[in-house]
Amino acid sequence: MLQSYEDQLFNNPYPGRTIIVGMSPSGKHFVQVYWIMGRSANSRNRIFERNEQFVRNIAYDAAKMEDPSLIIYDPIKSMNGMHIISNGDQTETIYEAYGKSATFEDALKSRKFEPDAPHYTPRISGIIDTESALYSLSILKTRQNDPSFCIRHFFHYDSFTKGIGHCIHTYKGEENGILRSFEGEPLEVPLFDSMDETAQFYWSSINADHKISLLVKFIHTDDRKVEFKIINKNQTF
Repeated sequence: MLQSYEDQLFNNPYPGRTIIVGMSPSGKHFVQVYWIMGRSANSRNRIFERNEQFVRNIAYDAAKMEDPSLIIYDPIKSMNGMHIISNGDQTETIYEAYGKSATFEDALKSRKFEPDAPHYTPRISGIIDTESALYSLSILKTRQNDPSFCIRHFFHYDSFTKGIGHCIHTYKGEENGILRSFEGEPLEVPLFDSMDETAQFYWSSINADHKISLLVKFIHTDDRKVEFKIINKNQTF
């Protein structure tokens, strides 16, 4: 029996980092949503910070940051109508690939899951091409936490459905203390015409103990203007 998105995202205490890509119900905005979760003090010591047209994870309290690898990166970047979103430093890999006229797939073929044994957290990524109005999602993961090879799944959508986003996250659950990777196709989830409503719908529904930060990015379909909404557990602005 297929699980609902509520079961996978809201009833799952730790779906982990999550990406949603889609379109608002009015069709006036392309939408990207991203949130991070954490259970360790180091993971929880983060906020999202806006940097012009980009967004970065930074330490909330720099003095308490233990290890920045895998947790400090740019989850959002864009170039020439290509809007990138990811859960790690593969954002930069994709960004650099587009600068060399390479593709989403070309970029991610050079990467694999994160080296955080025994979980081997998947790398999840998404892209919106505003010129062609196409979007894609990807996950790079192990098979049952075996790091001997990498599975690379790509999901390409040749049109948007108003009010619907496609969602992919890192963990389906936990077994014997080991986090297990997301499985199956991206979930269909709702989006809204308001950035605030979109942000609050997900922020208020995901696990309160483990959520850290959430961002919503709206790209106007007419003039490509970009707007952001950021919620941080440590501070809201």
